[in-house]
Amino acid sequence: MRARSRLGVVLVAVAALAAGVTPSATAHPAPRVPGTVVLDGAGLQRAKTRLDRGDPRLVRALRSLTARADGWLDQGPWTVVDKPRPAPGGDVHDYLSQAPYWWPSQPRTADNPWGCPYVQRDGQRNPEVDTGTDRQDAEKVFDSAYDLSLAWYYTGQRRYAEKAASVLRTWFLAPDTRMNPNLDHGQFIPCRYDGRAIGIIDFSQSYTSVLDAVAILETGAPGWTKGDRSAMRAWNTGFRDWLTDSAFGKEEGAAKNNHGTFYDLLLAALASATGDRDLARRTVLDARSARIDPQIAADGSQPQELARTRSWHYSTFDLVAYTRLAAVGRHVGVNLWAYEGPDGQSLFKAVDFLLPAATGARPWPYPELEFHRFAASDVVHAAADAGDRAARAALPRLETPPGGDLWELRPAAEQLDSIAG
Repeated sequence: MRARSRLGVVLVAVAALAAGVTPSATAHPAPRVPGTVVLDGAGLQRAKTRLDRGDPRLVRALRSLTARADGWLDQGPWTVVDKPRPAPGGDVHDYLSQAPYWWPSQPRTADNPWGCPYVQRDGQRNPEVDTGTDRQDAEKVFDSAYDLSLAWYYTGQRRYAEKAASVLRTWFLAPDTRMNPNLDHGQFIPCRYDGRAIGIIDFSQSYTSVLDAVAILETGAPGWTKGDRSAMRAWNTGFRDWLTDSAFGKEEGAAKNNHGTFYDLLLAALASATGDRDLARRTVLDARSARIDPQIAADGSQPQELARTRSWHYSTFDLVAYTRLAAVGRHVGVNLWAYEGPDGQSLFKAVDFLLPAATGARPWPYPELEFHRFAASDVVHAAADAGDRAARAALPRLETPPGGDLWELRPAAEQLDSIAG
C-alpha cells in the first residue's frame, strides 16, 4: 500500500472514532447504487464514498444516524396480528387504525362502552388512537427499516441489515404475521365507520421510505434474500393494485388537499418500485394541474392548509409530499420543480412562503396549536437542492431538527414534527 493510501485509511479511522462511529476493519469496496424511488441512489453512493474518505461533516451526521439505528436494535419486530382485537372485518392480518381527531362525546358505560357518538376536534389528537390498533407499530416499522438500512449502507455493519430484514419480513412477508396488502380499516371511527378512505394517509405519508429501505437492502445486505425481494415485490404489487382499484383508493385519489398529494406520492412510488414506469410518470405529470394549480396560490400559500388549526404543520406536511413526489419524478424524467401554474404557482413559491417563519425572521401569522420551526427544515433543503436561491440562502438560519440534521445522508424530506392524521 502506498504511503498516501495508508495515511488516508488512518484519517478515516481517526475521524470515525472521534465521531463515535466504529469503522469497518477493512476499506469498503465501491458501494452499489441503490435503485431507490425517492432518494437519489447515486447521491447515496457519493455520500458513502465521502464517508469512507473521512469527510468530517458526514461522519458527524453518521453518528446521529447510527444513534437512531442503535435505538431500534432491541425493539420489535412488530406485527399486525398482535393487536387486542382484530379489525372490524375479523381478519387479524388486516391493518387497523383509528381516526386521530375524533373523540367520545358521552360517558363510557356497559351499554355504551365506546362513549358514542364520536365528535371531531380538528388538530386535537385523541390518545386512545395509540392503543389497541396498528398505527404506532406501523410507524415504527417504517422508521426503523429506513434508519437501519441506511445505517447498514453507510457502515457495512451486518447487525443493521439483519434487523431491518427481520422487521420487514415479520410485518409484510411471514405467513403467520404478515399484513394483508390493503387499508380497508384505516382510521375507523367507533360506532360510525369500519374504515375510511383517508386512512390511506397512514401509509402514504411514510411508506415510501420502506420502498427505499428495500432498495438499499437489495444492494447486497446480509439477511435479505432473493426470496424476500420477490415476496416484497409481490406485496407491493398487490398494494398498488388495491390503491388504484378499490373504492377507498379512488376516493382518496380524488381528495383536494394534502390527502390527494400524499396519495399521488404513494401511487407514483409504488408504480416505480414495481416496474410500472408509465403509471409513475403519468401520476407525477397529472399532479401539475390536479394538485399544484388548485392547492397552491399565486403567492405560494396553501389556502386549504392555512385554514387548519395546525396551519404550519399542514403547510410543511403537504410540501413533504410534494418534494418527495418531485423526487420520484426525477427518476421517471419529470421535473416537477420547474412547473408553473397559470397564476405562477410553483413548488418553489410554496417553500419560499415558509422561509420567514422557517428562519425565525418573522412569526408565523396563522393559527397553529403547536409551532415547531424545524418542521420546515427538510422541505427548505429540498428546494435548495432543486435550485431555489432563497432557500439556499436560508439554510444557515434553519433550526436543526431533534436528533440532528441528516439531510446529506438521506436527502429526501421527512415530516419532522409530530405525525398527524
